[in-house]
Amino acid sequence: MDVLIAGAGPTGLTTAAELALAGVSVTVLDRRDGPGLPRPVGLQPRTAELLDLRGLDPADRTLDGPSGHFAGLPVALDHSVWRTRHPRVRNRSQDDVEEMLAEHAVKHGAVLRRGFEVTTVEADDDGVTVDGLRARWLVACDGAHSTVRKRLGLPFPGRTETYVATLAHITLAAASALVPPRMAHFSEVTRQANGHWAMLTPLGDGTHRFVFGTTATQPGREAPVTDVEVTAALTALYGAETRLGELHGASRFNDATRQLERYRHGRVLFAGDAAHIHPPLGGQGLNLGVQDAMNLGWKLAATVRGTAPAGLLDSYHDERHPAAARVLRHTAAQRVFTTPDRGENVEALREIVVDLMRTPDGNRYFSGLMSGLALGYPGAHRVPDLDLTTAAGPTRLSALLHGGRGLLLDLGDHPEPAGFTGQADVVHATTADSEYRGRQLLVRPDGYAVEPSELGRWFG
Repeated sequence: MDVLIAGAGPTGLTTAAELALAGVSVTVLDRRDGPGLPRPVGLQPRTAELLDLRGLDPADRTLDGPSGHFAGLPVALDHSVWRTRHPRVRNRSQDDVEEMLAEHAVKHGAVLRRGFEVTTVEADDDGVTVDGLRARWLVACDGAHSTVRKRLGLPFPGRTETYVATLAHITLAAASALVPPRMAHFSEVTRQANGHWAMLTPLGDGTHRFVFGTTATQPGREAPVTDVEVTAALTALYGAETRLGELHGASRFNDATRQLERYRHGRVLFAGDAAHIHPPLGGQGLNLGVQDAMNLGWKLAATVRGTAPAGLLDSYHDERHPAAARVLRHTAAQRVFTTPDRGENVEALREIVVDLMRTPDGNRYFSGLMSGLALGYPGAHRVPDLDLTTAAGPTRLSALLHGGRGLLLDLGDHPEPAGFTGQADVVHATTADSEYRGRQLLVRPDGYAVEPSELGRWFG
């Protein structure tokens, strides 16, 4: 077997799909019997673009108007300035996202083994053995409490939690006037009262996402979430006339911040929460993991096939470690604004940052930061989903990347770069886009363009 993946969450399933699409044999191991809880998650615009690159539809319910937020401040982030076809945060349930990704991975040949709990990991120079299964490589996507990370004895430095909070998917039997009537911007669905704080979001299907915490003694992260606890929080925040109908599922989270120093340890690579954790502020977690996977998948596949140029696999750490470190920093900054006991100095700072976010340049900065649309790597930049015309007719750039291969896109009349080995598809097209018309682009499978002269660095 070429690759084992520990964990069938969004990160592991995306990695599996990318490897299988490239013809690599891959098996995903997960202790769960099925997808996770039906907890709502937000797909940021860049994540939606990446799914679009593989022909997956990220669409579901969307917020009305510009969406996204920084630290819950009352200014909507306008993502349309980044020339994206996905200018809003997409609200979906995590189990729905996992089902979509699992179907995509299995369709291309990945094997999914559920009910398989990873307990032992042994790595050597030639491969990895996981509970008797042998593979050339292992990708650990097994979450914040990664068994793989622990079995290899790897430190996970960072800051411990200061609070534990609860995320619940609920139906209300009755609602007071304090309950938000519709899905809206983060700042319109948050509330603090009686020693509690919460975000209560109607999801448009009769259910609500209820994120809450308390300044009183907090339960442990592993403590089960009960109807009594959810009812007490609803009463404290929204009055006794707000009554719980059904608790569909719940989990706890905290604001710990940690990151592995290296994402690669010999034949073992780490992605998603197994590599980094942070407070769930601004809806970054799932998105960061899927983006890890899209960066890693094609690089590991080329390594397995023996077509990778020197250093390609190590560029995964070089590119994604700083990207996650930036998220850790801006979620730490958001903690300042979202703490329940903020004082006069924080309120003054909030006013200044809100004023900044209302300026075009300020809003562009924060929207690019939170959506992932501003992210680039040294020598690699995001390309918008261009409208193109080829000999076969009209198409889009994203459609040309559905196969998961690199793309040498000639929008003028250019010779092939020296040393071209056929590891990328060659497409001649035209575009009305004045910024790109007449150019030659070398587009990586993850949608980032590099200089055609750098072809040997990325595709051998």
